Parts: sequence; structure tokens; C-alpha cells
Amino acid sequence: MRRLHKKFNRKGVFFVYILECQDGTYYAGCTPDIEKRLKLHNKGRGAKYTRDRRPVKLVWSKQYSYFKKAFLEEKRIKRLTRNQKEKLVHGLAYEDR
Repeated sequence: MRRLHKKFNRKGVFFVYILECQDGTYYAGCTPDIEKRLKLHNKGRGAKYTRDRRPVKLVWSKQYSYFKKAFLEEKRIKRLTRNQKEKLVHGLAYEDR
């Protein structure tokens, strides 16, 4: 059986975001519609990680014009330590090693 894939536009507006979960942990993600994605996370229909850590709140986001740039930034953020993520959220400089 052949799968039908929804066509995905790689140009446009994409957001990389960081959520703070109820337990104080951080979750990073990427989406073209940040408001819709936040609602999905809070309804338990977002990422598996956030389902049991609701409610979540948006604490940081950055807009990109290309999916690839946003995706690479999301990957970079996911590799950061908690301390580095906190500095990013609070607008402080950090060393990315």
C-alpha cells in the first residue's frame, strides 16, 4: 500500500521554540505555526515528551525563512546543556562547545 505524503513547503516562516514544562524541564521544537503547535502540546497531542509534563509555556522562539535553517537550529539547541538553554532563554551569551 502506497503512503500519501502531505506536500511540505520548505520555504516560508518557521519557528524554533523552547517550552518550559510543568516539571521545569525544557523542550525544543520547530514548527511553521507556533500558536497551533503550543495548543497541541497543551492538549497532549504534541510531542510524547510533553504529554505528561503539561501545562507547557513558551519561553523562547526565533523565526527563520527556511526549514533547513530552523531544523539545524533545533538540533543545535537539543544538544545544549540545561545551563546553556537557560542562558539562551534569558538572552545571555553562552559558549557552545
